[in-house]
Amino acid sequence: MPLLFVGHGSPMNAIDENQFVSGFRSIAKTLPEPKAILCISAHWLTSGTLVTGMEYPRTIHDFGRFPDELYQIEYPAKGSPELATVTRKYIGDDLVELDQKWGLDHGAWTVLRHLYPEADIPVVQLSLDYHKPASWHFELAGRLKDLRERGILIIGSGNIIHNLNLIDFNGFDRDNYGFDWAVEARNKINSLIAANEYSALIEYKKLGREIQLAIPTPDHYLPLIYILALADKREEKYFFNDKLLAGSLSMTSLKIS
Repeated sequence: MPLLFVGHGSPMNAIDENQFVSGFRSIAKTLPEPKAILCISAHWLTSGTLVTGMEYPRTIHDFGRFPDELYQIEYPAKGSPELATVTRKYIGDDLVELDQKWGLDHGAWTVLRHLYPEADIPVVQLSLDYHKPASWHFELAGRLKDLRERGILIIGSGNIIHNLNLIDFNGFDRDNYGFDWAVEARNKINSLIAANEYSALIEYKKLGREIQLAIPTPDHYLPLIYILALADKREEKYFFNDKLLAGSLSMTSLKIS
């Protein structure tokens, strides 16, 4: 199976019609049908690593101050206790615990409803241990490579450039609008991805001021690290939705196959 990293952006992308939603739908047409999906979302941060093991994960509306319409949306995909068990096996049962409480947060379902609107593919989420460095996540993710051979689509969902404190709220309607440092950060990170310079991306804190502004916290960046760890460096990398937004965000997404 291919690999996807998606810049999920605002929860409003679940109901808006825009170029990014169109990008999700277009990329979906290029994907073979998976047996199940394993999603690593920026919005499930835990102490330790968890994997959802329930038959029917709930749709989590983990946001506030949005239109009522958004809270009415349900994404009724089934879970996959089988995939959860296999994921634990590959990573190590001592490192991952089964979770029966979480479900699908907006990092997962707001994109999945455009990729698979029928909600007919089982979905499992893997949490991010917020206390571990990027190098630890890269090593853990690499243990899951065999899932690709088993027909599992692995999706990382975050935003590579994600500085909410510096958003220009008057700039959402400007196309591909980023501050100078965001433009520099996007170009640098994209170039490193294309060149398979994964060590530099793991040690992103050493890449300069523009990267520090782009990634003030690791939560939205770490899902990218998972996808890169699962890739063969000979595979093709295809960037889509590769635009900046509101000065300090990017919607850059990546398919590897």
